[in-house]
Amino acid sequence: MTRSLDGLVLSPVTDQAPGQVGARTRFAYHEQDGRIWAEYDGGDIAHGRLVGTREGDRLDFRYVQLTREGMTSSGHCVSVVAELPDGRIRLEEAWEWESRQGAGTSAVEELLSDGM
Repeated sequence: MTRSLDGLVLSPVTDQAPGQVGARTRFAYHEQDGRIWAEYDGGDIAHGRLVGTREGDRLDFRYVQLTREGMTSSGHCVSVVAELPDGRIRLEEAWEWESRQGAGTSAVEELLSDGM
């Protein structure tokens, strides 16, 4: 199993569609006893939360978010934790909205300590 997500800040590798998370969104992760949760904001997202479980390198969670335009949305995501060659964490994600149409894949990576 790769290292804990607790205390890590991750960001999407690429932008999604407007009103969704993007390269300026930051996820602050927490992990304890197989449970994961995170707060996120930035870009088009005013506030978001995710909560779920971790079994090995597999995360399964639900998320809910509020856009800067005042739209709320919720969905489900399954992610696989991987370690990049430089030691940073990457999550390969398969997600689907539950409150509206849409599904896709994305990736988020641990930010370097200087935020890059």
